[in-house]
Amino acid sequence: MKLPVVWIVLAASLFAAPPAPQFTADNQLIRPDDYREWVFLSAGLGMSYSAAAPSSGPPAFDNVFVHPDAYRAFLVTGKWPEGTIFALEIRRSASEGSINRGGRFQTEVAAVEFEVKDTARFPQKWAFFPFRAESGNLPKTAKAQPANSTCNACHSTNGAVDNTFVQFYPTLIEVAKQKGTFRH
Repeated sequence: MKLPVVWIVLAASLFAAPPAPQFTADNQLIRPDDYREWVFLSAGLGMSYSAAAPSSGPPAFDNVFVHPDAYRAFLVTGKWPEGTIFALEIRRSASEGSINRGGRFQTEVAAVEFEVKDTARFPQKWAFFPFRAESGNLPKTAKAQPANSTCNACHSTNGAVDNTFVQFYPTLIEVAKQKGTFRH
């Protein structure tokens, strides 16, 4: 049976690696400006991974996005393909504004952190790139955190799937369990 070309193209796109993250000559990640157009995975408010008391002040919102091609591949395999890139957008929060009378809402971006899977470039397979807002603007490039950084250590120990916190992405937990890749 001969498949129509459209089916072949569709099938190939499901298994294609996401577009490769872009780096400078000195190995800094060039910040993807379109990350807010990626697949939204989850949000958290005031999350902390350490036993120490959270910082004083209003809690921050964490919004997690992943490139759409990596998301589609994960749905099929339960694994993140080479070149996967996540964005963790950290936004400040407020409780008073406009008509709001209770709860908290998101305000300006404080930082964006990207996690990149590149097994050829990074011995630990994944790397973290923090982009901290300076005077309201995010830098265009960032250096990878050291291989022994807190982020790398925590993710490699506690990540539910391949160094990532799928345990906090409710739409992907069942996918990972069905594919046998969920480890926590």
